[in-house]
Amino acid sequence: MRFVKIVLAATALLPLASYAALGGAPSTGSAPQTLLRAAALNSSSSTAAYTVRESRDTDGVRIREYVLPTNVVFAVTWQGPVRPDMVTLLGSYFPNAVSAGTARVRGTGPLIERNGDFQIESAGRAGNFFGKAVLPRLVPANVRADDLQ
Repeated sequence: MRFVKIVLAATALLPLASYAALGGAPSTGSAPQTLLRAAALNSSSSTAAYTVRESRDTDGVRIREYVLPTNVVFAVTWQGPVRPDMVTLLGSYFPNAVSAGTARVRGTGPLIERNGDFQIESAGRAGNFFGKAVLPRLVPANVRADDLQ
């Protein structure tokens, strides 16, 4: 019993995942790396429409945050051996994902929900899970949400 208490205490003191919630500011830890700029606003502009920050969580899941110049995450993608912590990853949009999941029969394929406020696609099998969540109203002009990986 004492061992369990020590493990629980140590777990509580460990830092949380290094990625941000959808719709919030990007992660500030040292683990994420800003990748090359993606999708310039137009061909004559040197300002990027968004940047991509990539990190790995403690389970080895690759998390990509798509960040606007205003420092807001408008999309996240994931791929790894397990699903990431969806509560942390989706933040205030987690209930939207839960309600999308309740509308289908459990175990019948990928979770896909697309509406004007929130889009999620999540699929996979043991050892290989992947997906993305997007806030369509925040996607920059000339950027297709389907192209985000």
